[in-house]
Amino acid sequence: MPPLTVGIPSALAVLSFGIVTWQFIAAQRFPLHRRSPNPGFAPGITLLKPLKGCDPDHSERCLTSWLRQDYAGPLQFLFVVADANDPVVPLVQRLIAGHPQCDAQLLVFPELVGANAKVSKLAQAEGLITHDLVLVSDADVLAPSDLLSQMVVPLQDSGVSLVHSFYRLANPSNTAMEWEATAMNADFWSQVLQSRTLAPMDFALGAAMLLRRSALEGIGGFRALADYLADDFQLGHRIVAAGGRIELTPVVVECLDAPTGWKTIWTHQVRWNRTIRVCRPAPYIASILANGTLWNAWAAAVVWWHPALSSRERGPWLGLFMGLIIARSLMAQLLAQQLAAVPGRPSRGDSFVFGMAAAKDLLGAAVWVAAIFGNTVHWRGIDYSVDREGRLTPLAPSKG
Repeated sequence: MPPLTVGIPSALAVLSFGIVTWQFIAAQRFPLHRRSPNPGFAPGITLLKPLKGCDPDHSERCLTSWLRQDYAGPLQFLFVVADANDPVVPLVQRLIAGHPQCDAQLLVFPELVGANAKVSKLAQAEGLITHDLVLVSDADVLAPSDLLSQMVVPLQDSGVSLVHSFYRLANPSNTAMEWEATAMNADFWSQVLQSRTLAPMDFALGAAMLLRRSALEGIGGFRALADYLADDFQLGHRIVAAGGRIELTPVVVECLDAPTGWKTIWTHQVRWNRTIRVCRPAPYIASILANGTLWNAWAAAVVWWHPALSSRERGPWLGLFMGLIIARSLMAQLLAQQLAAVPGRPSRGDSFVFGMAAAKDLLGAAVWVAAIFGNTVHWRGIDYSVDREGRLTPLAPSKG
């Protein structure tokens, strides 16, 4: 039996591995990528695309994936920008002209109705929605052709108000992006499913959200969210509070990003973690317990340097902790491969580098600490302060 000074870190190491295993099991029970029969259910959908800027490598491909949905019902496309000179405008105009069969419009709304510029666009476009279902999706999202036909399936149940999807960072092109992809592709979706084993979902994932127009109006429309950082969380949370229900579709969308360096990745991760901390303070604080590499590495270091332990006594404990770190990395690799296994193409696990899970955990601990101290975020070139309710207040414009 180890001394107390070894027993405490050992207990935390085993606890963290237990939490990671729980997440892994929750992910295995979810029917990821499974398609459901759709017996001709195809209500009209209005797709809202708030846009800013244009990625020459990915924007056209992502936007086209929505215009070419294999969907039997009527679709309305509203592409929304704040500036008529935005670089994405010529692309959208060309895409609309190239798809004359689509009911598509480019809208320019320079006015800000809240601190969240994306939601400000949505709020001003809301009055032009013509269908009873509304889909909101980020600009960098690549959708499989059957996404809409699958997302509407849960909405056959009148008690369901919103359907959303998991997303995958699909094109990491350097080490910094590989690190962030590990956080998203190997951990985030399993953590979401773990939380679902404790309570029904009361938040939404913003990459692709399909909701009833009546549910949106019931919470005051997009204008009610225009000052919040985590608009997707607020949207889902308020819909559930109003009596609605949220469902996850097994279909996964992909996010395609331009090459990004460590500074931008760090800023994004701190902003994202501060968002979670504001929305879910207690679970966020507790989330550090799920850092399998951190606690096992700490326990191994304590055992290695503990003066009361002989070399013979250290050996089994060091083997245990290193084995748990390796097992954690193997589970992360399997989770990333599952998320990448898109039907209709060879399985892709190329967004995962073995051992990156350990690096993600250790650097993630630093992000966790940074997100606790401070209430400012950097988003789209502007610094904001965030209050305890998650509302944004713009600070001085960034020089970058």
